[in-house]
Amino acid sequence: MADCAFPDSLIAMLSVLPHADATIWLADARNVDAAQFPRFASWLSGSEAARYADFKRPLRQRQFLLGRAMLRLAMGQLLGLPAADITLEERLGQAPLLLAASAGPYFSISHSGPWIACAVSSATALGLDIEQCDPRRDVLALARQAFGAAVSDALAAMPLPARMAAFYQRWSASEAACKLGQDAASSVTLAHSALSIVLCSAAPLAQPPILRTTTLASGDFP
Repeated sequence: MADCAFPDSLIAMLSVLPHADATIWLADARNVDAAQFPRFASWLSGSEAARYADFKRPLRQRQFLLGRAMLRLAMGQLLGLPAADITLEERLGQAPLLLAASAGPYFSISHSGPWIACAVSSATALGLDIEQCDPRRDVLALARQAFGAAVSDALAAMPLPARMAAFYQRWSASEAACKLGQDAASSVTLAHSALSIVLCSAAPLAQPPILRTTTLASGDFP
């Protein structure tokens, strides 16, 4: 491949763009102590509690509760507040609204199977997607429907392990960009044995996002 030369004006512009940091918190719900669930539920606002009660599937209800608990713990660490003091308002078809915050901190929540993740940043809007890699899924049919025949044909030419990894990375990148809702200055894929993880950000990141695992115990969020 030929070397690419960037104009001096573009290099100068990139050098002065603000750079941000981001942290991704990741939990396997199977490792979270169910005895904590009532405490997490007590943190929910009225609109969140109403939605929580409406879920019919236990898995989806658990994803919702643990996602909101993780968000509060992560935001509390960022803002220096107890998790119980973080107030969120439910919005139909949108991410929850963080009250009493004019601009930032920013966040994005994602879940897949037993996994729940939350990305937070004090400086830039985020879009996060995680996907549990399932070898039983017909990824070629999904790719053809979502990305077109050319992508599906390219995946079909790959060995199965590479095909699964490439499909899920592309799927997560598409979902993360959609959640961000604007052009991404940064799109980062993080390595994980069971998941594809992609984080998009509106501003360039000063360094790759930090990935922290948690059981949602208070000691994980000093």
